[in-house]
Amino acid sequence: MKKLKNVIYILTPNSYVHYKNGNIVIEIKDSENKQYIPIHNIESIVFFAQNNTITSHFLKESLYNNISIYYVDSYNNFIGKFQGPVNGNVLLRTKQYKMSETEEGINIARNIIYGKILNSKLFLQRAGREREEKKAQKLTEAVKIISEYTSNLKDAENVSSIIGIEGCIASVYFSVFEQMQTVKEDSMLFEKRTKHPPRNRMNSLLSFIYTLCKIDCETAIECVGLDPQVGFLHSLRSGRPSLALDLMEELRAPLCDRFAISLTNKKQIKADDFKEENGRFLLTDKARKMILQNWQNRKKEEIIHPYLDEKIQIGLIPYAQAQLLASHIRGDINEYPPFIWR
Repeated sequence: MKKLKNVIYILTPNSYVHYKNGNIVIEIKDSENKQYIPIHNIESIVFFAQNNTITSHFLKESLYNNISIYYVDSYNNFIGKFQGPVNGNVLLRTKQYKMSETEEGINIARNIIYGKILNSKLFLQRAGREREEKKAQKLTEAVKIISEYTSNLKDAENVSSIIGIEGCIASVYFSVFEQMQTVKEDSMLFEKRTKHPPRNRMNSLLSFIYTLCKIDCETAIECVGLDPQVGFLHSLRSGRPSLALDLMEELRAPLCDRFAISLTNKKQIKADDFKEENGRFLLTDKARKMILQNWQNRKKEEIIHPYLDEKIQIGLIPYAQAQLLASHIRGDINEYPPFIWR
C-alpha cells in the first residue's frame, strides 16, 4: 500500500515559495519566519491564497518529485493545476476510455452509487442513535425511503437512470441533514443544499471540505495511472475531473459530511468563523487553517478497509479505491468494490 504523504496548503497571500537543499521553503512577506519542508514527504501543494511568488527552480523540483500544484480561488473554485508527465501506461487508460462507453462502465457507475447509498444510510442511522427522539424518527424515516430507492438501482439500465436515482436519494438525505446537527446557533443550521454560491455557513463549510476531498481523489487517480477526466457516472466536460467526482460520491458521507458535522457539533466551527460577501458565505483564513489541520490529522487515523481487510490510514482510502478501480479495468477483479464505511 502507498505511503501517506502530506499536502501543503498555502493560505497566506504574498507567500514566497522556493526550493533549497531538498526542502520546500515558504516565506511570508514582512515576516522573518521560514518553513522548511522536506520535498520527499509531499504529494501535492494547494494554493488558496493569491499573489504568491514561486520560483522556476521550485517548479522543476516539483516535477522531478511528482508533486502536483493546485490553484483554488477564495470561493473554493478550482482554477487549474501544474503537474509533470502523466503516470501509468497508455493501455490502462485506453481500456478506461473504452469501458466508459460500455455495459461494464454502467456497472461501475451503479456500484459507486450503491456505495454512496449504503454510506449515507449508515451515517444517518449512526446519527439517529445519538439524537433525541424527534430527530431520530425523521432520520429513521429517511433511511427507509432511501432503502426503497436502493431496490431500483439494480434495474437501472443506463447512467441517466442511475443519476436520477442518486438525485432522489440525495434529496432525501439532505432533507434531514439538519437533524444530525446539535448546534444551538440558528445561523449554523444546514437548511438546504446550495452550491454556487453557498447561501449559508454550513453549505460553505461543506463546499470547502468537498474541494479538499476532490483534490485528494484526483491525485489518487493520477497516481494509479487512470485519467481523472474520464468518468463512468459524471459526463465528460472539458476541464472537469469526472472520475474524481465519481470516486467522491461514495466518500462524501463517511469522510466529508461526517467531518463537517463533527466540526460544528463540537463547536470547533462557529458562526463568526465566516464572512458574508455578495450573498455568499466564506470561511475566514483562521477557520480554514484550523479545518486543514484537523483534516490532515483525520487522514492519519487508521481503519480496517472493508474489502482489502487490512489496516490503512483514512487518507489512503482514495488511493485504495483508485487502485481497486484500476484492477477492475485491467480485469484483475470482476467488479469494482465501492468503499463502505463500517
